[in-house]
Amino acid sequence: MLSRLAQERATGVLTRERGVLYLVEGQVVHAESPATPGLDVLLTTRGALGSDGWWEAVSEAGADRRVGRFLVDSGRLTAGALELCHLGALYDAAFFTLGPSSGPARFRYGVAHWIGPVRPVSVDAVERETLRRRDLLHRIWPEPGTDTEPLVRTGRAVDATLPPRQRTVLDQVDGERTASDISLVLGRPGFHTLVDLRRLAAAGIVTTRSPTIASGPVPTGSVASGSIASGLAECGPDGARTPEAPATPLSPVSTVVVQAAEAAQASADPDVALLRRLRDALEAL
Repeated sequence: MLSRLAQERATGVLTRERGVLYLVEGQVVHAESPATPGLDVLLTTRGALGSDGWWEAVSEAGADRRVGRFLVDSGRLTAGALELCHLGALYDAAFFTLGPSSGPARFRYGVAHWIGPVRPVSVDAVERETLRRRDLLHRIWPEPGTDTEPLVRTGRAVDATLPPRQRTVLDQVDGERTASDISLVLGRPGFHTLVDLRRLAAAGIVTTRSPTIASGPVPTGSVASGSIASGLAECGPDGARTPEAPATPLSPVSTVVVQAAEAAQASADPDVALLRRLRDALEAL
C-alpha cells in the first residue's frame, strides 16, 4: 500500500497497528508510534526546548499546521536542530509502524499533521532504513521477545566495562517495564533502546520475564511415542541405566534440544551459542 501511495503522490495518513505515517505528495513527512517517544518528548527531555516553549508553539501555530516553522521563526530552535531531531523521530516511529502486524492498514486522504512541513523523506528511504534496522537487531540477538515483553535481570554479574548507555537502560529493568516503557522514561528513541536491550540479552544480563522455554528440570519417565525425547534411556533408583530396546538415533534437532535442556539445568546463565544452534536447527525443519 505504501509503495502504491508513493506512486500516486498521495497526501494523507496511513494508519497501522503500531503507528501512523503522514504523507504529502507521496513522501513521508511525519511519523508517530506509541512504541517510541514523540518529537515533543525528544526535544524537551534532552533540553533542546523547554516544555513551555513547545506548548506555546502548539497553541500559536497548531491550527495552521505550522508548529515546526513557528519554533524556528521564534528563535527557539535552529532550522538544522529541528530537522535533525525530526528526522530521527520520523525514522524511529516509522520502524515500529512498518513492523510485522496482523491488523489492517488504512489510509485517509487529505489529512495533515499539525507539525507542518520540516523535511520530506521518500518512501524508498524509509523502507530501506526500516529493513536495515531489522537486520541489525537480528544480528545482535535474534530473539524479538526483548522488544515487547516485560524484562528482568538474569542475575549475571555486570562487567565494569559495560557502556554507560547500556548501564542506564539496565537500571530501568525492573521486571515490569518493557522496552517502550524504558524509552519513555529516558526520553530516548525507541530503536536505540531496542539495540541496547538486545546487546544486554546477548550478554546474558537481561531476559524476558516469561521465557518461552521453562528453566525447570526436564521431567523423567516414559514419554509419548514420537516425541523428541523418545529413545532416551531411563535411570533406575541407583542411577544406573535400565536396559531397554535399542533407541532410534536422535535427529540433529533433538540432539540440540537435549543439549539445551542439560545446559539450562547446569547453569542459570544462557549459552548464547547453543541457543543460536537450537534456533538454526528448528528453522531447518
